[in-house]
Amino acid sequence: MINTLLICGGGGSEHPVSLRTAAFIEEQLASAGDIALMQVEMDTNGCLTDREGRVYHIFYDRKVRDEAGNAWNVDYVIPAIHGYPGETGDLQSQLDMFDIPYFGSAPEASKICFNKINTKLWLSALGIRNTPYLFLYSFEPSELDRANAALETWGAVFVKASNQGSSVGCYKVTSPEALKVAVEEAFSLSPYVLVERALKARELEVAVYTYNHELIATRPGEVRAPADTFYTYREKYTESSRATTFVEAQGLTDTQLNWIQDVSIRTFKALKLKDLSRIDFFLTEAGELYLNEVNTFPGMTPNSMFPKMLENHGHNFTRYLTSLIHAAVSQMR
Repeated sequence: MINTLLICGGGGSEHPVSLRTAAFIEEQLASAGDIALMQVEMDTNGCLTDREGRVYHIFYDRKVRDEAGNAWNVDYVIPAIHGYPGETGDLQSQLDMFDIPYFGSAPEASKICFNKINTKLWLSALGIRNTPYLFLYSFEPSELDRANAALETWGAVFVKASNQGSSVGCYKVTSPEALKVAVEEAFSLSPYVLVERALKARELEVAVYTYNHELIATRPGEVRAPADTFYTYREKYTESSRATTFVEAQGLTDTQLNWIQDVSIRTFKALKLKDLSRIDFFLTEAGELYLNEVNTFPGMTPNSMFPKMLENHGHNFTRYLTSLIHAAVSQMR
């Protein structure tokens, strides 16, 4: 049996979504006869609690122990935490220290992609077209002047906290008054703030993942938010979401599809991602394509696109995940 530790929660703003992702993964692994799954919920202090209320900690000998000293060997970890400390690479750094293999990208790639500004700097350096932007390092008047100049030029902007996920700390603004409020709120969540040009565009998403040692980029799916909003946290994850999703976007040309696939694969390789990602794009009315963002651990809830696009591509999620677990564990033995 392969002892697999499924860690969810994290105590951050995306804690509830993480629990839903963990529930999906647990359901997918229920039919895997050779995988013993132990699910624990992490709190803000890093303590891991199982369903019976026992508190565990991870140790250097690749074991988790409860407060009574009972130990469980850990062969593999699924860090199903959105936001800190899962997508930020902090948990992965601990697992690397303890030499425990895990699902998803390594610490450095996770840190780069979780920080919106770092991601855009990397994409720009790689020559990958992404949405026009500037970033602010403080709430000083001179920095607000730069943001106001961008708003005047672009007409509408998105203000984003640099290191928050799932549209947390993301605001669409069209006036100087709203801009100042949004920037101040974003700075309360992050030390740096991204100001992006707001594009009137279709929102496309691609699942990129490793399957049988082959790197796969699916055909893009599409998310359509209601006309009076953008794809907010509520539209992504709540039961009252009014967003409409399409597992395959329609009406794209071969040139557009090829560009999206090539850029998806190149981004995955260049940023040293591992196992899975969801890479998002904008397609404007003028036919311009921009890479929007890179998600190293996309959501896996009833509304989530990553598992839908993987299955639509003809791959079974259970076989996909179990094959990665087997491959990683076999390398350790």
